[in-house]
Amino acid sequence: MVKVTVCGAAGGIGQPLSLLLKQSPLVSHLSLYDIVNTPGVAADLSHINTKSKVTGHVGADQLEEAIKDSDVIVIPAGVPRKPGMTRDDLFKINAGIVRDLATAAAKFAPKAFMCIISNPVNSTVPIVAEVFKKHNVYDPRRIFGVTTLDIVRASTFIGELIGADPADVKCNVLGGHSGVTILPLLSQVPGTEKLTQEQIEKVTNRIQFGGDEVVKAKDGAGSATLSMAFAGARFALNVVEAAVKGTSTIECTYIDLAAATPEAIASVKEATGEQDIAYFSLPVELGPDGVKNTLPIGAISDYEKTLFTAAATELKGNIAKGAAF
Repeated sequence: MVKVTVCGAAGGIGQPLSLLLKQSPLVSHLSLYDIVNTPGVAADLSHINTKSKVTGHVGADQLEEAIKDSDVIVIPAGVPRKPGMTRDDLFKINAGIVRDLATAAAKFAPKAFMCIISNPVNSTVPIVAEVFKKHNVYDPRRIFGVTTLDIVRASTFIGELIGADPADVKCNVLGGHSGVTILPLLSQVPGTEKLTQEQIEKVTNRIQFGGDEVVKAKDGAGSATLSMAFAGARFALNVVEAAVKGTSTIECTYIDLAAATPEAIASVKEATGEQDIAYFSLPVELGPDGVKNTLPIGAISDYEKTLFTAAATELKGNIAKGAAF
């Protein structure tokens, strides 16, 4: 029996994400929470002929019921980015939403795997961690920032460039989940050696700022919701698979480095030149307790070293801002 709760289930990411989760035979109870419209979304999804029970919960007074005894909690709640909106603008609104949901999780499902999608992830994950610490239920192995969309984009954009099936392109994307903190390691992907430096820099920038491409194309009507839902479901279901079946999957995800191996931590310090970055996206082996193992960064190119240096300062600021909130 696996209970998965989606907080923000009636939103642009939440609805398609819930649809994808409903298709999994491993999810026995899909609990949907939002401040409006959740009963309708739940009724709609409940007609799909898979075995998971779907329940809809709306408003603060139903939050406990939605979250209680959840195995996995996915949080896409919050406002989307609109044209001209900075991630700082987003932070002011979404930080409070994430804090309140994390408080409920710490009280009613302290052992749940937390999958944080709400932007800015670089700051919202530290908020969740601080809330769990305050309630004395913190386990750094169970709280994840979902950066899977960066990996999905990297696979797609690199695949287009080198003429490979995007599903077969595996590119680790490390660091954080906004702009220059997104660090795709193209030098580790077979086939990219035939790309020019200009092509490498161009596709790196496209991976880092792919979200802006979607915001612009939607022309004020939203941000990346469908691709984010796909990426969020992929990550959440990998967490479920690891917990239920013991399936060992490696996914890049943004974690508290307290959950990382000494080798992985040393590789972050070496690549960034910083000794005290507390959170970082790394290749993580998922297991029954969440983070089972973390892999070091590995060899990177001179160009990638400059990216790591640029990312470090911004990432530290993002983390401090979340922790302070």
